[in-house]
Amino acid sequence: MSDALINGLAGAGGGIIAQLITYPLQTVNTRQQTERDPKKNKNNLGTLEQMCQVVKHEGWERLYGGLTPSLVGTAASQGVYYYFYQIFRNKAEVAALEQKRKGIGDGSVGMLSSLIVAALSGCVNVLLTNPMWVVVTRMQTHKKESDRTFSGEGLSINTDPTVLSAVEPPPYGTSHAIQEVYGEAGVWGFWKGVLPTLIMVSNPSIQFMLYEAMLAKLKKKRALSQKGSDGITALEIFLLGALAKLGATVVTYPLLVVKARLQAKQIKTGDKRHHYKGTRDAIIKMIRYEGFYGFYKGMSTKIVQSVLAGAVLFMVKEELVKGTRFLLAKNPTNAVKSKPL
Repeated sequence: MSDALINGLAGAGGGIIAQLITYPLQTVNTRQQTERDPKKNKNNLGTLEQMCQVVKHEGWERLYGGLTPSLVGTAASQGVYYYFYQIFRNKAEVAALEQKRKGIGDGSVGMLSSLIVAALSGCVNVLLTNPMWVVVTRMQTHKKESDRTFSGEGLSINTDPTVLSAVEPPPYGTSHAIQEVYGEAGVWGFWKGVLPTLIMVSNPSIQFMLYEAMLAKLKKKRALSQKGSDGITALEIFLLGALAKLGATVVTYPLLVVKARLQAKQIKTGDKRHHYKGTRDAIIKMIRYEGFYGFYKGMSTKIVQSVLAGAVLFMVKEELVKGTRFLLAKNPTNAVKSKPL
């Protein structure tokens, strides 16, 4: 089993666990990001209050709207990312050693190289998995009281409780979201928001750059204290992942909001503020109608969710990699040639 495959599978496992733990926060955050009503801006509910409102008016299941495609997307996304990250990382390490033989550098992969490696991995990941996240965004932002029938051309059901009880629409599922996206823009609709998402590869790039820099310093410190790299605990990995994700999220959050706006359902009739033709149009309308505040809606929720998810992902991923390498080491024919964590 290759080192890249081990990291890919471990990343997928860590991503799924992190997703299960933080998903309700993701749903609330996506709704906050896609809220365009200026009147509601002045009376924003706190994260917990908004979660309670969703449960009260729509039921617990709406906090987990889109969970299934999200888990599939997370497994695919993390697996693809870590797989290609390890491949590009290995090539960068070989290049660094070659430079050292020529008398340039110390043979280690620098921060700039780590940034490039993470960016390339992120671009591959985005292009392959963007359709899944478009569907997830639709399902997270879908509100029960605005359910539509699918027998006609988007006929709205009266939101009066007595009418809703009499004519209950079918549950809004993955197939409905896929039909909705395809009906709006065809196949290309599944790549909505891909431009800001591609730019957002800087988020994991910054995250990994910070994480590996802090991890390298910690390993060096442990080596000097004669404890060796094995002295790094799961809790320390958790904290390093949290700090790295915090820094990356603060820098790139506006792009995340633009991406969510583009992937959410576009309302073509009525208020033109609710319809974006593309990335540029979304940015212009957000500045015009909401001000720069619009680019930071739900940021506190995102920080809590992403920092927690990033920390859990790193901790679980590193432990899975260690465990897999330990098991493979018992069987020399399948052992992976790689440095210990």
